[in-house]
Amino acid sequence: MSTKKILIICGGILLAAAAVTILVFMTEPTAQQEGASKQMAMLVQVTAIEKGDFTPVIQATGTVQPVEDVMLSPLVSGQVIKRSDRFVPGGFVEEGTLLLQIDPSDFRNQLDLRKSELLQAETDLEMEMGRQEVAQQDLQLVGGDSLSNRQRSLVLREPQLNAVKARIQAAKAAVEQAEINLSRTSIRAPFDAHILSQNVTLGSQVTPGDNLGRLVGTDYYWVNLAIPVNKLAWLDFPDSEEEKGSEVILNNNSAWPKGSSRTGFLDKQVGALDSQTRLAQVLIKVPDPLGREAEDDIPRLMIGTFVEANIQAKEIKDVIRLDRDLVRTNETVWVMQDGKLSIRQVEIALTDSEYAYIREGLDANDKVVLTNLSTVTEGIRLRTEAMDSLEGEKKGISKN
Repeated sequence: MSTKKILIICGGILLAAAAVTILVFMTEPTAQQEGASKQMAMLVQVTAIEKGDFTPVIQATGTVQPVEDVMLSPLVSGQVIKRSDRFVPGGFVEEGTLLLQIDPSDFRNQLDLRKSELLQAETDLEMEMGRQEVAQQDLQLVGGDSLSNRQRSLVLREPQLNAVKARIQAAKAAVEQAEINLSRTSIRAPFDAHILSQNVTLGSQVTPGDNLGRLVGTDYYWVNLAIPVNKLAWLDFPDSEEEKGSEVILNNNSAWPKGSSRTGFLDKQVGALDSQTRLAQVLIKVPDPLGREAEDDIPRLMIGTFVEANIQAKEIKDVIRLDRDLVRTNETVWVMQDGKLSIRQVEIALTDSEYAYIREGLDANDKVVLTNLSTVTEGIRLRTEAMDSLEGEKKGISKN
């Protein structure tokens, strides 16, 4: 067969195949639209909201620190000849308890010497007063009308009298200083204290400025909390030492038994922001921090530990309380209104650890959407399980 015939046959086959393909596409059946598509409403859960007067609880963390904290240091030099058995780390002492006794021998001698100097000065004063009387009599005998004030003062020995009086003043001051130095040889507890450290023992030679130990008061501890500045207005601080601020419940879940807590009260606001966090600092006052006066077994506060604090804030009136997780981006709340999504802009008065307290933007009868939606657009259709059940009941009635 010639090449020309082969080409003609191949061309005919291709044309036939093309014709069949066109015929198939032209005769392909098409789907017929039986009805308009129905948009399916998204299934959500909703909740009613609560309106009224509420007392928020502001949560914060802080560090325990002592109210009274001193480094014990001597004011005179000498050898320690006595140390209290209670002056040991972990010990407790009452105010005025003798902790250390420095050898007072030299200071007693100094006091006796200064007293003798005072006695000598007082004797000189008596002798000078006698000379004063003699000088006054002599002046009356010779007549002193022609003398100047300066000459009259010299004749009456007034400079000598002033000198003796000055020596008496100096001697009295020296006696008082010697008595003070002698009293300083007895080192006593300045307040009811817990001993944190003790750095001296019998025979130690001490000088002013030495660190003998550290004492902290046992009546109160402070908890230094970091609070956002915008929450300070809701805290109730006392106006005097006799008053108490807002109640604070302290917890330490990592160290205290389950369910244990301590109670303190707002005491003071530190007038400076934390340099790193830029948060305000407030002090919580905790009475009997070591539980020494408590009848029950309560956890003891340890200096330097972190605790959680729940502060009872001022009451907020006529607001809507809503779970803070239901406040969406840009302070909005999703509300189901007439089967559609309504995105409400709200005004939040305060947010605590659990709730947001809303002044404007919601009504008491609104239904807030709990479900997280994949598509968030104003006006999209929503439905609830209750609506589906009601719709099913209606269909069942209509069939019957």
